[in-house]
Amino acid sequence: MSAVHTAYLLLGSNLGDRATILRDAVQHLRATAGTVEATSGLYETAAWGLEEQPTFLNQAVRLQTKLTPELLLDTCQQAEQLAGRERLVRWGARTLDVDILLYDGLVLDTPRLTVPHPRLPERRFALVPLAEIAANVVHPEAKCTVTELLVACPDTLPVTRIN
Repeated sequence: MSAVHTAYLLLGSNLGDRATILRDAVQHLRATAGTVEATSGLYETAAWGLEEQPTFLNQAVRLQTKLTPELLLDTCQQAEQLAGRERLVRWGARTLDVDILLYDGLVLDTPRLTVPHPRLPERRFALVPLAEIAANVVHPEAKCTVTELLVACPDTLPVTRIN
């Protein structure tokens, strides 16, 4: 029997019916990746990196999965494809983005996948929803909690809960 792992994901959308796209992505993860244990509220967030684009809706998800990190990445990318994601410009507008933020206490750096997400400590739009469902989870490299990362986060872009 395979071990069960805890993964934290961030879902984001800034094209189309954003709330429906996120809801459908959670359903896809539930059907293909494991047990969705918790979801944060939906947060309206300013675009990060490439700022001249529509605002995002973001949501964090806690998932119990038997998938390896690489297979979970495949499942996340499948959800993006089902939502019509096109990878045209880095940090550009997208129907769906699904990032693996944390996976157990794993530190992994391969050509395809880096866990924990390398820019998590500098992204308020990821830390705010993540703190809602994982406030006391310790970042395996920073050695501090998600809440502590949020307090220290240099990002000042607005993150507003809408539900």
